Amino acid sequence: MTNPVALKEWASAIDALIEGKQIMVLRKGGIEEETRRFELKSHSFYLYPTFEHQRSDLVKEQDRHYVEQSLVAYQPNAAKIRLNAYAEAVADLEVRTLEQLELLYPYHMWSQGLASERLRWKATEPLHVLLLRVYILEEPLEIKVLPEYSGCRSWIELTSLPDAGGFRPVLSDEEFERQTNIIKSALAE
Repeated sequence: MTNPVALKEWASAIDALIEGKQIMVLRKGGIEEETRRFELKSHSFYLYPTFEHQRSDLVKEQDRHYVEQSLVAYQPNAAKIRLNAYAEAVADLEVRTLEQLELLYPYHMWSQGLASERLRWKATEPLHVLLLRVYILEEPLEIKVLPEYSGCRSWIELTSLPDAGGFRPVLSDEEFERQTNIIKSALAE
C-alpha cells in the first residue's frame, strides 16, 4: 500500500534519481511551508515533478541534459501530470556548514552555487539531505493537477489517487547501501 503523499521536486532531479545518477535531494523548505522550515512529513512518498525554478545553469554541466529533457516534456497548465517514481527516505541528514556541503558535491547534480545558496537561505535552519531509496512505477500514474498542488511547498496530499501497480527499485540493495555508506562516511569526516 502506498502513501498518498508526494514530495515536490524538480522533474530533472527526479529523472536523475530514476536513472540512479544520485540518491539524494537537498531541502530547505518552500516559501509556503506551514512551519516555515523543512520537515520530513512522511518516510515514503511519491515524487511529484515540478518545472518552476529549474534551469540548466543551476546544475553541473554534465547533468544539464536532465533539465533540457524535462523541459521538452513540460506543458504549462496541463490538466494531468505523470508520477513515475515512489521513494523511501532512509536518512534525513542535516548539513550546517559549507565544508560539509562541499563533501557532498560529487554525489548530486546541483551546481556549487545553487547548493551553497540553498544552505545560506534561512541560515539558522539546516539544509536537509534526504537519502532516497527510489522505486520506478511499472505503470506510471496519471493524476489530475489540482490547484492545491501548486505553490512553493515541499509536501502535497494527493487525492483520488489510482491504485499503483508494481514497483521496482532503481538500484540493487547492495549498490544502494554502498552509495548510502559513501555519503554518510563523507559527512562523518
